Amino acid sequence: MRLREGLFILLTLLILIMAWLFISMSVHPRHSITLLQNFIGGAPPRREHVTTKTALYKCRMTKECPPDYYAFYIKSGAANVVNPNICFENKTLLSGPLGNAGSGMNIAVLNSLTGQLLNTGSFDMYSGDPAELLKFLKEIQAETLILAASGDDIGTKMNDEIRDIFTSFGSQFIKSVKFRDNWIFVGAPKIKSTSPFEQHLENNKETNKYDGWPEMLEMNGCIPRAF
Repeated sequence: MRLREGLFILLTLLILIMAWLFISMSVHPRHSITLLQNFIGGAPPRREHVTTKTALYKCRMTKECPPDYYAFYIKSGAANVVNPNICFENKTLLSGPLGNAGSGMNIAVLNSLTGQLLNTGSFDMYSGDPAELLKFLKEIQAETLILAASGDDIGTKMNDEIRDIFTSFGSQFIKSVKFRDNWIFVGAPKIKSTSPFEQHLENNKETNKYDGWPEMLEMNGCIPRAF
């Protein structure tokens, strides 16, 4: 009699446990499988977590620049929210957190022989005075590098004289830049051809990533000292 009662209680407990597991699996299947494996004496297989990391060198490069080359990274602004960023030899020269980047034309000028930073400037090209940018560009001397990035808009106040100066620095796209286009560029006063370091993305409502603005541009590479 006691044996029958014991078997009845054991069977009842087993039915209740199985019912609980069934209900739990329907609600939290992954967690319940682990419980079931533990219940029957097994253990869930351990997953090996494998991560692959790409080694980053100066200014987000995936390889080291050769001797007598400078590493750089340029990012344009994203709409009127994210400011441009310019990195040179693993040092941030211009950015929002530094407080020297913003809407408009953002420029860093360096000595091409030593890599020394000579000047930075951020010029509002929507409601600002383009004469300020023009004065800045006219003061740039030979043996320099010019790294430039757009933020928000550089096309509204862009005049022919400014475009001609950037063209003389090696730009092939600056004469096409218009309202809210994105543009990033590396050039030099002594360059004898068009620069290989330039990107231009048009403001196009059909393809814009942001409402009224195109996608952010990014570029990095190695600049020869004799650029």
